[in-house]
Formats: sequence, C-alpha cells, structure tokens
Amino acid sequence: MPGTGLLDSELPIVAAPMAGGPTTVALAAAARAAGAFPFLAAGYKSAEAFGEELRRRREIGGAFGVNLFVYGREALDEGAFRTYAEELEPEAVHHGVELDPEPVIGDDDQWSEKLALLVADPVPVVSLTFGLPDVADIASLHRAGSRVLATVTTAGEARTARDAGVDGLVVQAPGAGGHSGTYDPRRSLTAVSARDLLREVRAAVDLPIIVGGGVADARDVRDLLRAGAEAVAVGTLLLRTDESGASRTHKDALADPAYTETTITHAFTGRPARGLRNGFIDRHEATAPYGYPAIHHLTRPLRQAAAKAGDPERLHLWAGTGYRAARTGPAGEVIRGLAEGL
Repeated sequence: MPGTGLLDSELPIVAAPMAGGPTTVALAAAARAAGAFPFLAAGYKSAEAFGEELRRRREIGGAFGVNLFVYGREALDEGAFRTYAEELEPEAVHHGVELDPEPVIGDDDQWSEKLALLVADPVPVVSLTFGLPDVADIASLHRAGSRVLATVTTAGEARTARDAGVDGLVVQAPGAGGHSGTYDPRRSLTAVSARDLLREVRAAVDLPIIVGGGVADARDVRDLLRAGAEAVAVGTLLLRTDESGASRTHKDALADPAYTETTITHAFTGRPARGLRNGFIDRHEATAPYGYPAIHHLTRPLRQAAAKAGDPERLHLWAGTGYRAARTGPAGEVIRGLAEGL
C-alpha cells in the first residue's frame, strides 16, 4: 500500500483535526497506529492546554501534525450581534444559561503563544486553517523544521497560499463537516465535488495536495488518489469511534434517522460550517449575523448545555455529507477499512 512522503505515513490517509473536543490524543494515536497521519487540533485550547496535549502525544511516539486557526480581522456589526443575542435568549432560558450580550473582541486563539511553542519544540507538519498568517510566521515554522500546509477551498486561495511559501495544500471541498476553511466567510460556498475541486487546484498550482470533503468509503479514497491527491483526509468518519471526544449527543445524532440532511450554516459561530440540519439552524440561520469568533463565543454556553442535556436541536452537529457511513468501534478499524484496495 502506498504511503505519502509529505506526511511520512504508511497510508495516504489523514485523520483530520477536529477542534472543540472530537480530536483527542487517543484518537490521534489510534490513527497513527493504523498507518494514517494524524493531526492534533490546537483551536479553542489555551496555549497551556495545547502544550500539555503536545507533551502527552509525544510520549506515545510516532509522527503527527498540528492544526492552527488563523483568525482574520473580520468586521463585526456589534448592533447586529446584540440583536442576535436577544433573539437567542429563549434558547438560553430553555437550558438555564446566560448569554453575554457584549461581544468578545480581539480573540486570536493565542496565535503568538502557540506559534512560539511550535517553534521551540517543532512537529513535522503544521497546517493552517481560515487563512494565512504573516509570511514571517510561516518562515519561522520552516526554520524550526516543520512543513507548512495551508487549507484552501478555491484555486484562487491555493495560488495565494503558494505565493506565501507553504509546502503543500489541504484542499477542503464544501462537503466537509465542520467549519469551512474559506478565506472569505461571507462567500457563497458553491457546490463542487472533492474530485473536481482537486482538479481545479492541481491545474492552478504545483504543490502536493491532501484533499477531503464528503469521503464515505474506500472507493472515495481510491478515486481521489487516482485524481492526483497525495493523501485523503477524513474527519466525520471518525466522530463515532471509541477514541473520539465528540459528545454522546453528537455521536447519537449522526446515527439518528430523524436527521436526514446536512447543511451549511453560520448560525452557531458566525462562520460557515456544515452540520446536520436541526431546529436551531431552522430558527436562526436567516437572521444570524456573520462575525467569527464573536458569535462562537456567544453561543458556546448554550451549545455546551445542549450537549450535556442530550439536546441535539440546540447543538452544532458538525457532519460532512458522508456522515451516514460513520461507524462505532475502534478508529483503527475505520482507517483500515478506508485503506482497502490501496
């Protein structure tokens, strides 16, 4: 079975970083043991917590990568924010939580602190999501010995990333679960298959490519590799596994026949993300403002309460279009199943 030189793994399969809890040290270790290349998700963690996770993962051994969020400077309409906070008040009352009507401004996910950790104690690969940092930051990761990958969603973004000096790309099709890595959160995410987007990006730039979005089985993996990907990323397929840190509410919803479709929404966080369509999306998508991560911080107490209470109708149920194929059991079995026929 072919591996990938870019990522130094036995299999051309990537365990995608899923921030907010689903990607655990145990999940990354299980994926690595099965031959895939795993990423840890630094997003939403304090630099201290991230550093501790790095330490625990290094103790296990084996190569892995880290994903960093690159927050932009998107303008926030504070009036629209407060109006939305008021709109969500009945949702909060339902779970006995309070939502802060004052937006969190200036959050950069502790970029400088996390970058310093990775420069001082580098990992083989660092991937970037939501945009690009200063080229000096990319250069500092290079000097530390890391390969740098940029998440892109269009050929234009791929050219921008190439010009910034990255070593490779993570091409994310709109069928992927969770947040889109689009550089422009207000851009309409045109429907395009992972295979077709891969071809568009390959025609635009000459860089190694990892591709993901809507992958459901080994046939999808083989098809994308034949189309020119160096590796295929999967995330949703790992959400229900034993090692996943996704909430029980989230895991159960992925298998619940009541949820019949996924949709792209910015109602939970102010940035487009794909998840199972539920009541919260139906009630608030039309009126939700953009403004990540301020909207993320606004709704976070409600989402945490919903997960704890087993309420899938007020929870962000991130899922890609291949979610019906997500299975329970060890993550290693999922990876090995995806590698069939390679």
